[in-house]
Amino acid sequence: MRQHLYRLTVDTRGKGLTPITRTIADWVGQSGVDVGLLTLWCRHTSCSLTVQENADPTVRHDIGRFFERLVPEEHGRYVHDDEGPDDMPAHLRTMLTDTSMSIPVAEGRPVLGTWQGLYLFEHRASPHRREIVLHLLGES
Repeated sequence: MRQHLYRLTVDTRGKGLTPITRTIADWVGQSGVDVGLLTLWCRHTSCSLTVQENADPTVRHDIGRFFERLVPEEHGRYVHDDEGPDDMPAHLRTMLTDTSMSIPVAEGRPVLGTWQGLYLFEHRASPHRREIVLHLLGES
């Protein structure tokens, strides 16, 4: 049994889904692990991780619009606004999604469906540098 740990840094452009599939798949492929389990952990409270369709960019657009309606940024709506009007909505959006996920690995690759991609979901308006910890446990 082998273990690998990696800290992936992702620069976001502000709100939206940033693709991370290729970077993660490349890292898993270079690890030498053929069968195992990959855990991703996002070290932040105002962004999250998600698996979503990777073919049609309108899906990402619609998801963004949905979250804007579900958790609106309205002046005076939230008590916590230390970092601006998107501060508390970002925390709530993170609660509704996930900060971690586990993905099986087979034949040296994350097992994803044909149209599935991995994304960092930024909930803040400004660009940020985010860190995701990858932990891979498996066998060659």
